[in-house]
Amino acid sequence: FPPAVFPLSCVVQNYSWGKVGLESEVAKLVASGDPLVQIQPDQPYAELWMGTHPRGDALIRDNRIPQKTLGQWISDNPACLGAKVKDAFQGQLPFLFKVLSVNTALSVQAHPNKELAAKLHAQFPEHYPDANHKPEMAIALTPFEGMCGFRPVEEIVSFLQNVPELRALIGEVAAEQLERSGSDDPRGVSAALRVCFTRLMKSEKKFFVDQLNMLVRRISQEAAEGKDTSGSNGDLLLRLHSQYPGDIGCFTIYFLNLVRLEPGEAMFLGANEPHAYLHGDCVEIMACSDNTVRAGLTPKFIDVLTLCEMLNYTPAPCSSKVFPAAQSQLDPNVYLYDPPVPDFTIMRIEIPASIKLYLISAMDSASILLVIQGTAVGTSTAAASEMSLHRGSVLFISANESISLHLSSPDGMLLFRACCLL
Repeated sequence: FPPAVFPLSCVVQNYSWGKVGLESEVAKLVASGDPLVQIQPDQPYAELWMGTHPRGDALIRDNRIPQKTLGQWISDNPACLGAKVKDAFQGQLPFLFKVLSVNTALSVQAHPNKELAAKLHAQFPEHYPDANHKPEMAIALTPFEGMCGFRPVEEIVSFLQNVPELRALIGEVAAEQLERSGSDDPRGVSAALRVCFTRLMKSEKKFFVDQLNMLVRRISQEAAEGKDTSGSNGDLLLRLHSQYPGDIGCFTIYFLNLVRLEPGEAMFLGANEPHAYLHGDCVEIMACSDNTVRAGLTPKFIDVLTLCEMLNYTPAPCSSKVFPAAQSQLDPNVYLYDPPVPDFTIMRIEIPASIKLYLISAMDSASILLVIQGTAVGTSTAAASEMSLHRGSVLFISANESISLHLSSPDGMLLFRACCLL
């Protein structure tokens, strides 16, 4: 039998928003995972891709396996996915697993549902490269900040009253409509919110740049005088403006929740949920798709009309955006992040120092295992030889295969395992 459990060497994406050199968790993991890799101190290390995506298919680090990449191996051995996963996802690995190290904000974006993805892909294949939806989930590795979903209406109304430059862009009629919309009529609220956000995003370039410059001048001056600028969300505005001067995305901070995650906390981003990651390191998992509709904080193609049409305009407090992990009933060392989509699940596995032998259990799904901290020797009947596991190691585990970990680190281990639980 060919080995069904093997180590991977994964692709790094050097997008400009990434943390630089060894400040980046991605770079640190890659450097620990492969001591031969040279980390460039002035290069951004934004994303590590663990999966079979054509723009970043993982290399197999086992010279007994004839296939070079994980994608080739799975297409030659589709049973490794597990029977249910293979049938449900046409012989493809259904998820892409990543580590992100965010230094400057990512674009304000949302991902389409399946229906819209198929339509966008048919109409504009150059901008929407596939027909799949792209729900995603991020779990913080370091304190992590992002914007996600529309704020409660009273927060938006408070900004409309405290930030005259914002009110000017939206216009008096739309602002008053939102102020008058009552909590007893959620559809009326969503309709008013849609009008306000669309007015903002479609405002004339020269007009919004002037308003943004006025706002930045005013807040800088107030901050210099020692005044409290929180009523205008001043700190975040100045930070985003310094990263993307003159960008309409700077105004989205008045509409979207600011979510702060501590390590181990997660946020789930369903279809049509507006979001933007701002700073920090996380593991992320998503359906295997590249479909992103963008509208600000980016030099890339932006599609404001599609974005404003598709968004979910349901206001909710930022506390509702933190996705809870459930401790496994079967194994108290495992915490499950199981979102309301079939494509993926993540397990956080925390093995205490007192445990010296730990079983990574078999499941009816292929999985990818990432070591964040700790060292162990892994043995498996499905692996050709012992595997040395340490920070940065990535393993592919075929369905129905298990691994015994012989731990050798004084402070236990932290692992993330991505899989598909149908």
